[in-house]
Amino acid sequence: MKKRIIRYLVHITSTIIILLLLGLAILLSENGAIHYGDNPLRMNWNNDGPYIFFEGDSILSIQYIHGNREEGFDLTTKKISSNVKFETSCYFNLDGSSFDIVVDTSQIRTPPSSYMDEGSIFAVSDIESGFRTFRDLLINNKIIDHNLHWCFGNGHLVLVGDFVDRGLSTTQVLWFIYKLEQEAKAKGGNVHFIIGNHEIKNMQANFDSSSPKYTIVSYILERGLHELYGRNSFLGRWMASKNSIELINGHLFVHGGIHPDVAGLDLDIDEMNEIIRSRYRLGYFPRREMSDEQILTSTNTGPAWYRGYFKDGDLSQAQVESGLKKFNAIAVVVGHTIQRKVNRIFDGKVIGIDIQHPNDFHKNWPHRESEALLIENNRYYRVLANATKEEL
Repeated sequence: MKKRIIRYLVHITSTIIILLLLGLAILLSENGAIHYGDNPLRMNWNNDGPYIFFEGDSILSIQYIHGNREEGFDLTTKKISSNVKFETSCYFNLDGSSFDIVVDTSQIRTPPSSYMDEGSIFAVSDIESGFRTFRDLLINNKIIDHNLHWCFGNGHLVLVGDFVDRGLSTTQVLWFIYKLEQEAKAKGGNVHFIIGNHEIKNMQANFDSSSPKYTIVSYILERGLHELYGRNSFLGRWMASKNSIELINGHLFVHGGIHPDVAGLDLDIDEMNEIIRSRYRLGYFPRREMSDEQILTSTNTGPAWYRGYFKDGDLSQAQVESGLKKFNAIAVVVGHTIQRKVNRIFDGKVIGIDIQHPNDFHKNWPHRESEALLIENNRYYRVLANATKEEL
């Protein structure tokens, strides 16, 4: 009887171990992770903001949230003319740091779709509201200095979509991009904010992937959640001015990719961007006949949504090169679909840069480390958060 019980326990234990190992293998194969160690500061939102909204044609409402979950929250509001350029700051509660921003409504303009110069390119995607991760990656790779000022000269910082949602620092990330965009321009460089599917979802008031924090933020602001990046939100208008596809020094940057149906459209890059921008705030639904608008905004074929480069057998080399030829591009750089590391596929014509970045407010197992892509002197490098470079 005793031996039978022991055999039974050994059998149960072995089964549990096998199931755990199988689950772990599946988790790792899907680039998943276990998170632990939530930082208690995640619910401290003192000085969170600014949240800036247009009121009518001539007034801006500038709002900051103060307090924390235990002691409660309150709100400060200041109103000024929307025609006045002004300076304010953005605070990051995790380490008590802040950065200054100059808000200028006259600078909300649609950027060009194409660029050609000698500047180096540093590209990163899918930061997902991780301000510290984003900031430190740029500091260590000398895109910005320790005072958070641009030091990449005439280089191009390309942000390949999905900088919002999931994390707790969406506001900080967006204002940081806005700040760097202005500084880069003043020093001969460029920041390119390529719109991804999650930016589109936020502009369409789809917050199913956002942190619950932002639902509470909307309550404190006494606004609907849809207003956070709506037509009267400063950041909402600014995001809505951005492109979904850009050609920079012969390289195409797009969050998802170029579906063969997109490559077959009788439209140039400017026309594609114009159509997609006009639909940022309009949710997609399939129609019986696929128009150009449908193809460009579909959650299957749209440039911000497409995943075909990473589906076995979905595309041929010829189809990939046909898509590049449409834009006279050397290669396409995409985020959206998670990779184990920054890598090149399809004979180097497709570069995937969406990796699992560390989370600011909790730890992960396996440990995560940020990566990005550097294109310099016609060479391609996988770069790490500590500035280590590996040629691809």
